[in-house]
Amino acid sequence: MTDTTIRTYNGEVSEAEAETEEVESETTCPECGGRLVTDTEHGETVCTDCGLVVEEDSIDRGPEWRAFDSAERDRKSRVGAPTTTMMHDKGLSTNIGWQDKDAYGKALSSRQRAKMQRLRTWNERFRTRDSKERNLKQALGEIDRMASALGLPENVRETASVIYRRALNEDLLPGRSIEGVATAALYAAARQAGTPRSLDEVTMVSRIDKMELTRTYRYIIRQLNLEIKPADPESYVPRFASDLDLSDEVERRARELLRNARDTGLLSGKSPVGLAAAAIYAAALLSNEKVTQSQVSEVANISEVTIRNRYKELLEASEVTAAL
Repeated sequence: MTDTTIRTYNGEVSEAEAETEEVESETTCPECGGRLVTDTEHGETVCTDCGLVVEEDSIDRGPEWRAFDSAERDRKSRVGAPTTTMMHDKGLSTNIGWQDKDAYGKALSSRQRAKMQRLRTWNERFRTRDSKERNLKQALGEIDRMASALGLPENVRETASVIYRRALNEDLLPGRSIEGVATAALYAAARQAGTPRSLDEVTMVSRIDKMELTRTYRYIIRQLNLEIKPADPESYVPRFASDLDLSDEVERRARELLRNARDTGLLSGKSPVGLAAAAIYAAALLSNEKVTQSQVSEVANISEVTIRNRYKELLEASEVTAAL
Protein backbone atom coordinates (compact mmCIF):
# COMPACT_ATOMS: atom_id res chain seq x y z
CA MET A 1 0.00 0.00 0.00
CA THR A 2 1.40 3.42 -1.00
CA ASP A 3 1.40 6.62 1.02
CA THR A 4 -1.34 8.13 -1.15
CA THR A 5 -3.80 5.33 -0.34
CA ILE A 6 -6.49 6.07 2.25
CA ARG A 7 -7.52 3.21 4.57
CA THR A 8 -11.11 3.02 5.82
CA TYR A 9 -13.03 0.46 7.84
CA ASN A 10 -14.33 -1.07 4.58
CA GLY A 11 -10.94 -1.42 2.95
CA GLU A 12 -8.76 0.80 0.85
CA VAL A 13 -9.75 3.81 -1.28
CA SER A 14 -7.54 4.98 -4.14
CA GLU A 15 -6.30 8.55 -4.48
CA ALA A 16 -8.63 9.23 -7.46
CA GLU A 17 -11.64 8.05 -5.47
CA ALA A 18 -10.60 10.22 -2.55
CA GLU A 19 -10.39 13.28 -4.79
CA THR A 20 -13.84 12.50 -6.22
CA GLU A 21 -15.30 12.23 -2.72
CA GLU A 22 -13.67 15.54 -1.76
CA VAL A 23 -15.23 17.32 -4.77
CA GLU A 24 -18.62 15.83 -3.98
CA SER A 25 -18.35 16.93 -0.34
CA GLU A 26 -17.80 20.52 -1.49
CA THR A 27 -21.15 20.54 -3.33
CA THR A 28 -23.20 18.59 -0.76
CA CYS A 29 -24.26 19.43 2.79
CA PRO A 30 -22.03 17.79 5.47
CA GLU A 31 -25.10 17.28 7.72
CA CYS A 32 -27.86 15.92 5.48
CA GLY A 33 -26.15 15.47 2.10
CA GLY A 34 -28.41 18.08 0.47
CA ARG A 35 -27.45 20.41 -2.37
CA LEU A 36 -25.49 23.58 -1.55
CA VAL A 37 -26.26 26.93 -3.17
CA THR A 38 -24.46 30.27 -2.97
CA ASP A 39 -26.44 33.26 -1.70
CA THR A 40 -24.61 36.15 -3.36
CA GLU A 41 -26.72 38.79 -1.62
CA HIS A 42 -25.66 37.68 1.87
CA GLY A 43 -22.32 36.13 0.91
CA GLU A 44 -23.22 32.70 2.29
CA THR A 45 -23.25 29.08 1.10
CA VAL A 46 -26.45 27.42 2.32
CA CYS A 47 -27.98 23.93 2.15
CA THR A 48 -31.29 23.94 0.30
CA ASP A 49 -32.70 21.09 2.43
CA CYS A 50 -31.82 21.77 6.06
CA GLY A 51 -30.74 25.43 5.81
CA LEU A 52 -27.28 24.88 7.29
CA VAL A 53 -24.90 27.80 6.59
CA VAL A 54 -21.73 26.04 5.45
CA GLU A 55 -19.74 29.18 4.58
CA GLU A 56 -20.23 32.87 5.29
CA ASP A 57 -18.55 36.20 4.54
CA SER A 58 -17.47 35.06 1.07
CA ILE A 59 -15.76 37.58 -1.18
CA ASP A 60 -17.98 39.32 -3.73
CA ARG A 61 -15.91 39.64 -6.89
CA GLY A 62 -18.56 41.54 -8.83
CA PRO A 63 -18.92 45.32 -9.21
CA GLU A 64 -20.12 47.46 -6.33
CA TRP A 65 -22.73 49.15 -8.54
CA ARG A 66 -26.00 47.89 -9.97
CA ALA A 67 -27.32 48.22 -13.52
CA PHE A 68 -30.80 47.51 -14.86
CA ASP A 69 -30.13 47.56 -18.62
CA SER A 70 -27.22 47.15 -21.04
CA ALA A 71 -26.83 50.90 -21.63
CA GLU A 72 -26.50 51.61 -17.92
CA ARG A 73 -24.07 48.70 -17.53
CA ASP A 74 -21.83 50.04 -20.30
CA ARG A 75 -21.98 53.55 -18.83
CA LYS A 76 -20.98 52.44 -15.32
CA SER A 77 -18.34 49.91 -16.34
CA ARG A 78 -14.77 51.02 -15.67
CA VAL A 79 -12.96 48.35 -17.66
CA GLY A 80 -11.86 48.39 -21.27
CA ALA A 81 -12.78 46.19 -24.19
CA PRO A 82 -11.61 42.54 -24.19
CA THR A 83 -8.31 41.69 -25.83
CA THR A 84 -8.47 40.64 -29.46
CA THR A 85 -5.96 39.15 -31.88
CA MET A 86 -7.44 41.26 -34.68
CA MET A 87 -5.39 44.27 -33.52
CA HIS A 88 -1.60 44.34 -33.61
CA ASP A 89 -1.39 45.36 -29.93
CA LYS A 90 -4.35 43.10 -28.97
CA GLY A 91 -6.38 46.20 -28.15
CA LEU A 92 -4.38 47.02 -25.01
CA SER A 93 -3.05 50.42 -26.10
CA THR A 94 -4.87 53.75 -25.75
CA ASN A 95 -6.37 55.91 -28.46
CA ILE A 96 -6.74 59.69 -28.45
CA GLY A 97 -10.18 60.60 -29.74
CA TRP A 98 -10.55 62.65 -32.90
CA GLN A 99 -13.10 65.05 -31.38
CA ASP A 100 -11.45 68.36 -30.50
CA LYS A 101 -13.50 68.82 -27.33
CA ASP A 102 -12.75 68.80 -23.63
CA ALA A 103 -14.41 66.74 -20.88
CA TYR A 104 -17.34 69.17 -20.75
CA GLY A 105 -17.99 69.03 -24.49
CA LYS A 106 -16.58 72.48 -25.19
CA ALA A 107 -14.48 73.11 -28.30
CA LEU A 108 -10.72 73.40 -27.83
CA SER A 109 -8.77 76.50 -28.73
CA SER A 110 -6.53 76.53 -31.80
CA ARG A 111 -3.40 76.07 -29.67
CA GLN A 112 -4.93 73.09 -27.85
CA ARG A 113 -6.09 71.54 -31.13
CA ALA A 114 -2.58 71.73 -32.52
CA LYS A 115 -1.23 70.17 -29.32
CA MET A 116 -3.74 67.30 -29.48
CA GLN A 117 -2.87 66.66 -33.12
CA ARG A 118 0.82 66.34 -32.18
CA LEU A 119 -0.11 63.96 -29.37
CA ARG A 120 -2.14 61.82 -31.76
CA THR A 121 0.81 61.64 -34.16
CA TRP A 122 3.27 60.58 -31.45
CA ASN A 123 0.77 58.14 -29.96
CA GLU A 124 0.39 56.47 -33.35
CA ARG A 125 4.16 56.26 -33.73
CA PHE A 126 4.63 54.70 -30.30
CA ARG A 127 1.94 52.08 -31.00
CA THR A 128 4.10 50.65 -33.82
CA ARG A 129 7.60 50.99 -32.48
CA ASP A 130 9.34 48.37 -34.65
CA SER A 131 9.02 46.85 -38.11
CA LYS A 132 7.31 43.70 -36.80
CA GLU A 133 4.44 45.69 -35.29
CA ARG A 134 4.10 47.80 -38.44
CA ASN A 135 3.98 44.62 -40.49
CA LEU A 136 1.33 43.15 -38.21
CA LYS A 137 -0.76 46.32 -38.24
CA GLN A 138 -0.82 46.43 -42.04
CA ALA A 139 -1.62 42.71 -42.38
CA LEU A 140 -4.44 42.70 -39.81
CA GLY A 141 -5.97 45.74 -41.47
CA GLU A 142 -5.84 43.91 -44.79
CA ILE A 143 -7.49 40.81 -43.26
CA ASP A 144 -10.28 42.92 -41.77
CA ARG A 145 -10.88 44.69 -45.11
CA MET A 146 -11.07 41.46 -47.12
CA ALA A 147 -13.22 39.69 -44.52
CA SER A 148 -15.71 42.58 -44.58
CA ALA A 149 -15.86 42.47 -48.38
CA LEU A 150 -16.45 38.68 -48.32
CA GLY A 151 -19.01 38.84 -45.50
CA LEU A 152 -17.02 36.55 -43.19
CA PRO A 153 -17.89 36.41 -39.46
CA GLU A 154 -15.68 37.60 -36.62
CA ASN A 155 -14.46 34.12 -35.64
CA VAL A 156 -12.92 33.71 -39.12
CA ARG A 157 -11.09 37.05 -38.73
CA GLU A 158 -9.77 35.97 -35.33
CA THR A 159 -8.52 32.66 -36.74
CA ALA A 160 -6.89 34.39 -39.72
CA SER A 161 -5.14 36.80 -37.34
CA VAL A 162 -3.77 33.89 -35.28
CA ILE A 163 -2.53 32.13 -38.43
CA TYR A 164 -0.76 35.29 -39.62
CA ARG A 165 0.84 35.85 -36.20
CA ARG A 166 2.16 32.29 -36.26
CA ALA A 167 3.62 32.81 -39.74
CA LEU A 168 5.26 36.05 -38.58
CA ASN A 169 6.70 34.48 -35.41
CA GLU A 170 8.07 31.50 -37.32
CA ASP A 171 9.75 33.82 -39.83
CA LEU A 172 7.80 32.64 -42.89
CA LEU A 173 7.37 36.09 -44.45
CA PRO A 174 10.79 36.78 -46.04
CA GLY A 175 10.41 36.51 -49.81
CA ARG A 176 6.63 36.86 -49.68
CA SER A 177 4.35 39.86 -49.64
CA ILE A 178 2.33 40.91 -46.60
CA GLU A 179 -0.84 40.90 -48.72
CA GLY A 180 -0.10 37.38 -49.98
CA VAL A 181 0.33 35.83 -46.53
CA ALA A 182 -2.66 37.77 -45.13
CA THR A 183 -4.89 36.56 -47.98
CA ALA A 184 -3.70 32.97 -47.59
CA ALA A 185 -4.36 33.13 -43.83
CA LEU A 186 -7.90 34.39 -44.42
CA TYR A 187 -8.60 31.74 -47.05
CA ALA A 188 -7.36 28.99 -44.72
CA ALA A 189 -9.34 30.37 -41.76
CA ALA A 190 -12.56 30.47 -43.81
CA ARG A 191 -12.13 26.82 -44.80
CA GLN A 192 -11.33 25.80 -41.23
CA ALA A 193 -14.47 27.53 -39.93
CA GLY A 194 -16.74 25.80 -42.46
CA THR A 195 -17.58 29.04 -44.30
CA PRO A 196 -15.30 28.68 -47.33
CA ARG A 197 -14.94 31.15 -50.17
CA SER A 198 -13.67 30.17 -53.60
CA LEU A 199 -10.25 31.20 -54.84
CA ASP A 200 -11.84 33.50 -57.41
CA GLU A 201 -13.94 35.25 -54.76
CA VAL A 202 -10.93 35.82 -52.52
CA THR A 203 -8.80 36.99 -55.45
CA MET A 204 -11.45 39.58 -56.40
CA VAL A 205 -11.08 41.40 -53.05
CA SER A 206 -7.34 40.82 -52.67
CA ARG A 207 -4.40 42.80 -54.02
CA ILE A 208 -2.62 39.69 -55.31
CA ASP A 209 -3.35 37.34 -58.21
CA LYS A 210 -4.70 33.82 -58.01
CA MET A 211 -1.37 32.12 -58.69
CA GLU A 212 0.39 33.91 -55.83
CA LEU A 213 -2.52 33.10 -53.50
CA THR A 214 -2.43 29.36 -54.23
CA ARG A 215 1.36 29.23 -53.95
CA THR A 216 1.43 31.11 -50.64
CA TYR A 217 -1.53 29.13 -49.26
CA ARG A 218 0.17 25.78 -49.92
CA TYR A 219 3.39 27.05 -48.34
CA ILE A 220 1.64 28.37 -45.20
CA ILE A 221 -0.41 25.24 -44.46
CA ARG A 222 2.63 23.04 -45.05
CA GLN A 223 4.96 25.04 -42.79
CA LEU A 224 2.40 25.56 -40.01
CA ASN A 225 1.01 21.99 -40.22
CA LEU A 226 -2.56 23.23 -40.55
CA GLU A 227 -5.15 20.48 -40.88
CA ILE A 228 -7.65 21.70 -43.48
CA LYS A 229 -10.14 19.32 -45.02
CA PRO A 230 -11.26 19.68 -48.64
CA ALA A 231 -14.14 22.12 -49.00
CA ASP A 232 -17.57 20.50 -48.82
CA PRO A 233 -19.86 21.52 -51.73
CA GLU A 234 -22.82 21.60 -49.31
CA SER A 235 -21.25 24.52 -47.42
CA TYR A 236 -21.71 26.73 -50.52
CA VAL A 237 -25.37 25.80 -51.07
CA PRO A 238 -27.05 28.12 -48.48
CA ARG A 239 -25.18 31.20 -49.74
CA PHE A 240 -25.93 30.53 -53.41
CA ALA A 241 -29.59 29.81 -52.66
CA SER A 242 -29.86 33.02 -50.63
CA ASP A 243 -28.22 35.14 -53.34
CA LEU A 244 -30.61 33.71 -55.95
CA ASP A 245 -33.62 34.13 -53.63
CA LEU A 246 -34.60 30.46 -53.91
CA SER A 247 -36.83 28.51 -51.51
CA ASP A 248 -35.83 26.08 -48.76
CA GLU A 249 -37.14 23.25 -50.94
CA VAL A 250 -34.48 24.02 -53.57
CA GLU A 251 -31.77 24.08 -50.92
CA ARG A 252 -32.96 20.75 -49.49
CA ARG A 253 -33.01 19.10 -52.95
CA ALA A 254 -29.56 20.50 -53.75
CA ARG A 255 -28.14 18.94 -50.57
CA GLU A 256 -29.83 15.64 -51.46
CA LEU A 257 -28.29 15.67 -54.95
CA LEU A 258 -24.83 16.30 -53.50
CA ARG A 259 -25.21 13.48 -50.97
CA ASN A 260 -26.23 11.08 -53.74
CA ALA A 261 -23.21 12.20 -55.77
CA ARG A 262 -20.96 11.58 -52.76
CA ASP A 263 -22.31 8.04 -52.37
CA THR A 264 -21.44 7.27 -56.00
CA GLY A 265 -17.96 8.83 -55.74
CA LEU A 266 -18.69 11.71 -58.11
CA LEU A 267 -17.29 14.47 -55.88
CA SER A 268 -13.68 13.31 -56.05
CA GLY A 269 -11.42 15.58 -58.08
CA LYS A 270 -14.10 18.13 -58.96
CA SER A 271 -14.46 21.75 -57.93
CA PRO A 272 -16.81 22.05 -54.91
CA VAL A 273 -18.02 25.45 -56.15
CA GLY A 274 -18.99 24.02 -59.52
CA LEU A 275 -20.76 21.08 -57.92
CA ALA A 276 -22.69 23.36 -55.53
CA ALA A 277 -23.75 25.66 -58.38
CA ALA A 278 -24.85 22.72 -60.54
CA ALA A 279 -26.79 21.23 -57.61
CA ILE A 280 -28.61 24.54 -57.09
CA TYR A 281 -29.51 24.74 -60.78
CA ALA A 282 -30.68 21.12 -60.95
CA ALA A 283 -32.69 21.46 -57.72
CA ALA A 284 -34.39 24.61 -59.04
CA LEU A 285 -35.42 22.73 -62.19
CA LEU A 286 -36.79 19.83 -60.14
CA SER A 287 -38.72 22.26 -57.93
CA ASN A 288 -40.14 24.21 -60.89
CA GLU A 289 -38.48 27.47 -59.82
CA LYS A 290 -37.18 29.90 -62.42
CA VAL A 291 -33.42 30.33 -62.49
CA THR A 292 -31.10 30.45 -65.50
CA GLN A 293 -27.61 29.07 -65.92
CA SER A 294 -26.27 32.59 -66.42
CA GLN A 295 -27.75 33.73 -63.07
CA VAL A 296 -26.18 30.81 -61.22
CA SER A 297 -22.93 31.36 -63.09
CA GLU A 298 -22.82 35.01 -62.03
CA VAL A 299 -23.47 34.20 -58.36
CA ALA A 300 -20.99 31.30 -58.19
CA ASN A 301 -18.43 33.00 -60.46
CA ILE A 302 -17.97 29.93 -62.69
CA SER A 303 -18.71 29.25 -66.36
CA GLU A 304 -22.07 28.06 -67.70
CA VAL A 305 -20.32 25.13 -69.38
CA THR A 306 -19.25 23.81 -65.97
CA ILE A 307 -22.81 24.08 -64.68
CA ARG A 308 -24.21 22.21 -67.70
CA ASN A 309 -21.69 19.37 -67.39
CA ARG A 310 -21.98 19.00 -63.62
CA TYR A 311 -25.75 19.17 -63.30
CA LYS A 312 -26.19 16.33 -65.81
CA GLU A 313 -23.72 14.23 -63.81
CA LEU A 314 -25.60 15.01 -60.58
CA LEU A 315 -28.93 13.94 -62.07
CA GLU A 316 -27.40 10.71 -63.39
CA ALA A 317 -25.89 9.97 -59.97
CA SER A 318 -29.26 10.59 -58.34
CA GLU A 319 -30.91 8.10 -60.74
CA VAL A 320 -28.22 5.51 -59.96
CA THR A 321 -28.75 5.96 -56.23
CA ALA A 322 -32.51 5.66 -56.63
CA ALA A 323 -32.07 2.45 -58.62
CA LEU A 324 -29.87 0.97 -55.89
